[in-house]
Amino acid sequence: MTEVERSAAQNLHEMVRALNLTGHVGFDSLPDQLVNKSVSQGFCFNILCVGETGIGKSTMMDTLFNTNFDSTPSSHDLPGVKLKAHTYELREKNVLLKLTLVDSVGFGDQINKDDSWKPIVDYIDAQFDSYLHEELKIKRMLHTYHDTRVHACLYFIAPTGHSLKALDLVTMKKLDTKVNIIPVIAKADTITKTELQKFKTKLMSELVSNGVHIYQFPTDDETVSDTNASMNQHLPFAVVGSNDEVKIGNKMVKARQYPWGTVQVENENHCDFVKLREMLIRTNMEDLREVTHSKHFELYRRHKLEEMGFSDSESKSLSETYEEKRHEHVAMLQKKEDEMRQMFVIRVKEKEAELKEAEKELHNRFDALKRQHADEKRKLEDSKKRLEDEMNLFAQQKAQVQAHTSTMGKKKK
Repeated sequence: MTEVERSAAQNLHEMVRALNLTGHVGFDSLPDQLVNKSVSQGFCFNILCVGETGIGKSTMMDTLFNTNFDSTPSSHDLPGVKLKAHTYELREKNVLLKLTLVDSVGFGDQINKDDSWKPIVDYIDAQFDSYLHEELKIKRMLHTYHDTRVHACLYFIAPTGHSLKALDLVTMKKLDTKVNIIPVIAKADTITKTELQKFKTKLMSELVSNGVHIYQFPTDDETVSDTNASMNQHLPFAVVGSNDEVKIGNKMVKARQYPWGTVQVENENHCDFVKLREMLIRTNMEDLREVTHSKHFELYRRHKLEEMGFSDSESKSLSETYEEKRHEHVAMLQKKEDEMRQMFVIRVKEKEAELKEAEKELHNRFDALKRQHADEKRKLEDSKKRLEDEMNLFAQQKAQVQAHTSTMGKKKK
């Protein structure tokens, strides 16, 4: 809360008078009414799983919710990262939960990982944009709208025992202002307890030094403050998931069986799975939903409305802001129209010049053909004249020969 908001709240509190009731009124049933209404409507919760292919994201979701979600193994040769969302309806006692699981398929499989974070950020922004679009409609249906905004991001870290990969740091830095990040060390049964503790300390140190803000379990509620404060010290959770059940004593438990022994998923001496489930689902699910709406979505909404020209300035009303933005839009459209008109005129002139050049070239070719035709005609007439002269000369010579022959015949007689 900003200083201005605190001051306004304090002023409002000072203006409100506190009165005592002389009898029972009945509005103390409001919490019960709210619970009944919420239960009848059901709840929604959306989890984004980010991690490399084969790190155990799908198995962890199956283990967390005690069911088998339809998931198909993905290959390591995908050209890019894709987000796949699946929505399920789960019912526990009389509580309905609409759960959406979003998987980052192909994350970390490419040679060039520079933009691996971008499809994830684009997906989160798209869900915010969809909710904002519904919120700004004239006829809103938010009470029936399926909210797909991501409430929690489980970021699965490979159990290397060394440090965070550059891809993990960059991705978490891009996501920390858009979603509640809960880092988890996957397949934690592959490293020893001593190595695991050192790894946790190293990871948290790297996150702090690189300015990555992960979700902190709230400590302002007295009923859960001690538990949450304690659990904040255990981050990131080291988890193990399994769909297999093994008989331990007289009880069937989820576990992973190895030649050297059995790792029990719900045994807190073996891993932090129970802590993750307690914090994510049983204690802080509503806080994750609330923080998503009041912090991450509000930040996106504010930036989006500022881009549209709206502000909290009291000097301008909503209608004035709208009119100003409309005039800006009209001016921009007019400018684009003028630019297009100028471009059209320029192109028309260029085309006219091209056509004139082509016409000139055709005229030149026509004149050349006319001259060529005239020359050939003159040559032909000259040849014809020469031929006629030769024919006349031949006729004269022939006549002379005939006359001479006739004269010689008369002399012989």
